[in-house]
Amino acid sequence: MLWIAIGLWKGYFNPMIYLNDKAKFPLQLVLREILLMANVDFTKAASNPELYYRNQQLSEILRYGTIIISALPLMVLYPFIQKYFVKGVMIGSVKG
Repeated sequence: MLWIAIGLWKGYFNPMIYLNDKAKFPLQLVLREILLMANVDFTKAASNPELYYRNQQLSEILRYGTIIISALPLMVLYPFIQKYFVKGVMIGSVKG
């Protein structure tokens, strides 16, 4: 059940295909949109190296922030489910 929940949480492909209304997008699609907007064309900023460096840093911070936001709910939930996960692994193990 844990693996199915993680798979559903991380799934964005099916909603991307079937949903057209951005108000109904799940969190993963919203974060994907943010990541796609963060891919800035830095070739135009080549004339100003400070601006290029600052935009590159902001893009990386945004990318890492979206990773943390998408993983945070599962990291909070996992300690409560861990005891069942360990129990299931021990039941299925080979004792010899």
